[in-house]
Amino acid sequence: MDRFAELNAFALVARTGGFSSAARQLGVATSSVTRLVDALEQRIGTPLLNRSTRNVTLTDSGLAYFERALVILEQLEAADEEASVNNHEPRGVLRVTAPVTFSTLYVAPLLKEFTQRYPRVKLDLQLSDALTNLVDESIDVAIRIGNCDNQPNLIARCLTGHERIICASPEYLSRSGTPKAPAELLQHNCLQFAYGKSGRTGWQLKGPDTVEEISVSGNLVANNSEMLRRATLDGLGIAMLPDWLVRKDLHAGTLHRILADHVANPGPMDVGLYALYPINRRGSVKVKAFIELLAEHLAAGLHQ
Repeated sequence: MDRFAELNAFALVARTGGFSSAARQLGVATSSVTRLVDALEQRIGTPLLNRSTRNVTLTDSGLAYFERALVILEQLEAADEEASVNNHEPRGVLRVTAPVTFSTLYVAPLLKEFTQRYPRVKLDLQLSDALTNLVDESIDVAIRIGNCDNQPNLIARCLTGHERIICASPEYLSRSGTPKAPAELLQHNCLQFAYGKSGRTGWQLKGPDTVEEISVSGNLVANNSEMLRRATLDGLGIAMLPDWLVRKDLHAGTLHRILADHVANPGPMDVGLYALYPINRRGSVKVKAFIELLAEHLAAGLHQ
């Protein structure tokens, strides 16, 4: 039996958490994936997976084997791609993770052009507002918003700056008043983005002379910026949202900017929109092709 097929099937089962999900990615029957993994375990003489009716998890031996398997599969893919560099044609699977709302607005519009330019690349888009471990998930490119200092084993390319806007609807401001200073936000219902395990609740506002951290509070927390935008448009409260998301609302007057003389962020002030990729993808033509096209679209779309 093909040892590469066994290794690839096992890695997909481990990554996706199930035989059926791995089979869907491979485009084969679930029974075929099961046979491949069974053959691998029999050949090496140890169980790699704990199977139950609900899920599949790695044994201790399986975890160590999975880590080695990922390296082998990545090296093989890199070797295939390097061999094809002579004709400068990107090919193979390109796994990209990016925030949900940003992707809807700025990644989706470039898909047609990308697939037309690079028909031999298969895009695997994994959209999530949570941070993904690029190595564990075998991600080629991650689009991140924030500060990207000291990312071990990753290369970060800044695609553009990133501005956040504190805003509210005319309805809310008419009802509750407009804050004139950062401290006045404490008297308002502030709608907050959920920043995962950090538990961050404060907003930092940088004025001409000082940076103030305001421990805002409110009755809505969400891990999706479009959800917060809709709630803000509906007059539920004040939110800190990306410029690229609310620009049209500000121009239309359906949202009003608050404290415009302050730079606002939930954390460090030097934030941007970044493309991150592992060091071992440095020479990848498909990674370069995707990032370059995204940078082109952002330059055109964000500065209109």
